[in-house]
Amino acid sequence: MDNYPTSWAPRRSLVVLAWAVAALLLVGAVTDLVFGDGKGAVLLGVAMLAVGGFAVHWSLVRPRLAVDAEGLVARTLSGTHRLPWAETSTKLRTTRRMGRDGVTLELEHGDQLYVFGRLELGEDPRDVMDVLSALRGTR
Repeated sequence: MDNYPTSWAPRRSLVVLAWAVAALLLVGAVTDLVFGDGKGAVLLGVAMLAVGGFAVHWSLVRPRLAVDAEGLVARTLSGTHRLPWAETSTKLRTTRRMGRDGVTLELEHGDQLYVFGRLELGEDPRDVMDVLSALRGTR
């Protein structure tokens, strides 16, 4: 496992950018409120809550996916979930929307399905799948 990454999370730069945008939106909302533009303040406030929600989520669930000796560890807002190698299936799903291909990594454990995209993993799900396949092969 020395040559492979053992955990994946949203890129730090993306998390920092989300926090910065949320702060700027908050400043804009307060400024609009002070200068009497109530509708603009509401609009900026809603945008700030949305971007801030992503920033909080990405900050709390780091790393989103990790590998250890027993298998996979997936972190969600509801907690940390251990997924043993023998009881977990992994696959890639490619969907085409608006002319673009989107690739997600799907982990199925019992009746639970965990879906990770490029934003959650911080890199291409195909690369993560290659690492998981190599590590699973050494078990």
